[in-house]
Amino acid sequence: MTRTTERNGHRGVRALLEGAAPNRPRPGAVMRAVERLEHTEAYDDLVMSVRKVVRAVPSGPVRDVLHGRWLGHPVHPMSAQVPIGAWTSAAVLDVLGGGRRAARTLVGVGLLSAGPTALAGWADWAELKKPQLRVGLVHSVLNATAVALYTGSLAARLRGRESAGKALGFAGLTAVAAGGALGGHLAYRQGAGVNHADQVESRVGSDWHTVGRAAEIPVDEPVRCRLEDADTDVVVVRDADDRWYALAEQCCHLGGPLSEGDLVDGCVRCPWHGSTFRLTDGWNATGPATGTQPAFETRVESGLLEVRLRPPE
Repeated sequence: MTRTTERNGHRGVRALLEGAAPNRPRPGAVMRAVERLEHTEAYDDLVMSVRKVVRAVPSGPVRDVLHGRWLGHPVHPMSAQVPIGAWTSAAVLDVLGGGRRAARTLVGVGLLSAGPTALAGWADWAELKKPQLRVGLVHSVLNATAVALYTGSLAARLRGRESAGKALGFAGLTAVAAGGALGGHLAYRQGAGVNHADQVESRVGSDWHTVGRAAEIPVDEPVRCRLEDADTDVVVVRDADDRWYALAEQCCHLGGPLSEGDLVDGCVRCPWHGSTFRLTDGWNATGPATGTQPAFETRVESGLLEVRLRPPE
């Protein structure tokens, strides 16, 4: 290889990396590709068909466990650390040499833990918005590809074909890394699984805020009211005994408008994905929401309804 050819090769690699990475004037090729994925409608029929199948599974305690309601946040990102960690550790052993039995065991552990992780991911995915659904489906396809490759890797290792097992393992790690990158985009760029009501406390503080004239609020009907001095909306409910309840308007799951939901057994149900929140304290009685909805104390002074953020117990 001549020096000129070598220099041209280095320039080509550099140009490829610079094109993929973000730079000052514009995002890189990778970011642009993912953004196109968010907005493409080419496979929406497939997305909605898969979503319909996933949502056909009855809701209830099992779904709440998969969503992570018991944990207070989605369980899928936490459980994903087990297969990713096991497969990464196996790759390190493959590179260093030796430890064949340990590497084989780690690949198996990753495969065993991938099933529950996928179930939790599918449960969360089915309750997302369309742009998130599109990215999430490709994320799941990449992870399924990784599982298939690691299954082949384990089979090859058990037959004594170590070189083939390592090659399939490295290919699987590449697929799961790409899937993980899309998972990060889902969580941190698109806000899937984050608390959409987390800004309420910082906005309203601990002061009392005037909602409006109490007499103008109907009975047994969720009403959206604006706290002008706190730049925050709340949903207010007045029952037949003139008891007042107020929660943050924006559902903590994906920002659904609670004032457009129904009142069910002392709770308000989000119209978007069915999470229910107890009016008295905002407790998420059912998922897919994993967090408690910010709740307010109420009082009526001189005919005006006032609310104050309820302190944590």
